[in-house]
Amino acid sequence: MQLAPKAEELLAGAAARIERHRKADCTIRVVDSRGKPLPNQTVQIEMIRHAFLFGANIFPLYEFNEERHALYAQRFRELLNYATLGFYWGAYEPEQGRKTGRDIQKRIAEWCKQHGIATKGHPLVWHEVYPRWATNDPDGVKPLLRARVREIVSEFRGLIDRWDVINEATVGHKFENGVGKWLARDGATKVVTETLQWARAANSKAFLLYNDYNISPEFEKLAEELVKRNAPLDAIGIQSHMHTGEWTLERAWEVCETYARFGKPLHFTEVTVLSGQHGWQLPRPWRSTPEGEQRQADYVERFYTLLFSHPAVEAITWWDLADSHAWQGAPAGLLRDDLSPKPAYERLRKLIREQWWTPTQSLITDSQGIARFRGFLGSYRVSIGEHTQGVELKRGVNEVRVRFSGTRRGNQ
Repeated sequence: MQLAPKAEELLAGAAARIERHRKADCTIRVVDSRGKPLPNQTVQIEMIRHAFLFGANIFPLYEFNEERHALYAQRFRELLNYATLGFYWGAYEPEQGRKTGRDIQKRIAEWCKQHGIATKGHPLVWHEVYPRWATNDPDGVKPLLRARVREIVSEFRGLIDRWDVINEATVGHKFENGVGKWLARDGATKVVTETLQWARAANSKAFLLYNDYNISPEFEKLAEELVKRNAPLDAIGIQSHMHTGEWTLERAWEVCETYARFGKPLHFTEVTVLSGQHGWQLPRPWRSTPEGEQRQADYVERFYTLLFSHPAVEAITWWDLADSHAWQGAPAGLLRDDLSPKPAYERLRKLIREQWWTPTQSLITDSQGIARFRGFLGSYRVSIGEHTQGVELKRGVNEVRVRFSGTRRGNQ
């Protein structure tokens, strides 16, 4: 596919931006038990996990049979370090007080914790998937939602500490239910602020997002007002479902620039790129095609590269990982129905696990006991013989002191 000159320019500059924004230098100072520098020590550096969040929703993890569950889980953890779990009110609590969704979300969250995968819950307040039993009176629904937000955020603390607190408030006023009428009466800014405050009260350390697909002046105005009012907003969530056609790279960059000006990190929360015919609701079966898979792979590689190179972007979440559970039945997965990887999955694996991954390396401390390296931001294991220490490589200056009290290694 021929790219426009602006897109070519953006991609041409991506490597330099990635080097500048996604990597940092680290100084490791090795000393003995008395604090004396240890020269000529062999220090092994091993990257464990990206700081950047590469994710997908993980809704169907336990909906497969045992064999397919194991394969889905393997595909997920071999590529991704971030998972979105479903807390849709009508599904989570189909009858008042009967919270059938609680146990499965805890089970998924515990699996994620076991495998070092960061988690996010989605969504706590939304005008869709609205329970039939809930009132349509805004004054009646507010205490129900306040209790729901506080209960879930508190109960899942430690398993899930990131939340899409409220979804799509810029369009919710069109819905004839309790949330829609609340938004119509009080306005999006007030409603979003209140819901964020409920979540913050339940977990002062939670990371809170507002999430929307309505890329528009209404969304921009809402983000601006939330910042002005000092609402407890930690990141702006941007959906990018591309069922009807891929965004141009120029548009993707413009969206980043537009929302970055509010001073909050950006999370691309729901990314959909089809590997078959474009459309919203086509007749089933809606097939993935070889041509579509190639188009998807080419676009995904460019799109992720562009977003990874933008300093405001912290997370990208694919929607959904496999065709078998994709939204609207579209061929939107990185995996086919049989869970075999599409070319887009393989392209992303090479980017995330190879090109954007710091290779394991052995360093030798100098006369001052110092070793230096530059790597991608994230979690590392630093080893001297059998002694290991975790290190978080962050933006800015990184200085790590390793106290090694064992037998000296290296040339003395």
